[in-house]
Amino acid sequence: MRASFPLKHLLIAAVGAFLLTSCDARVANRGNLPDPDLLDDIEVGKVKRGEVAEILGSPSSIALFKGESWYYISETNETWAFFEPEVKKRKIIVIRFDEKGVVQEKKTFGLEKARELELVDRETKTAGQEFSLIRQLFSNVGRFEK
Repeated sequence: MRASFPLKHLLIAAVGAFLLTSCDARVANRGNLPDPDLLDDIEVGKVKRGEVAEILGSPSSIALFKGESWYYISETNETWAFFEPEVKKRKIIVIRFDEKGVVQEKKTFGLEKARELELVDRETKTAGQEFSLIRQLFSNVGRFEK
């Protein structure tokens, strides 16, 4: 009986250590963030669209209103256990081109310029019928081909 006493303490210590290490935050990096040195190579009024693609790679998003704009977006999120992820860093690089495909403007935005978006909970109605579970289960009875 005396030998199991240290074994209990060892088991409790192992479970405690496991629980403490499993509560560490998960950090996730997402997006496409070009190297700042490469970004310095892009000069407004001199570099064309193809050269930007060669230097920085393909953008995260492209907008076609008011001329063409390329967006390079990167974000770092931190998640603790089952809580909602929290955005720690965000960087958005916007490169706008003129009609000739030459860089017209280059801007960088961080988390301080971010806006909170309010999501809409409504659903888009679709054509067709909604079937109950019973109807879905028995709708194919007798429809088998030989």
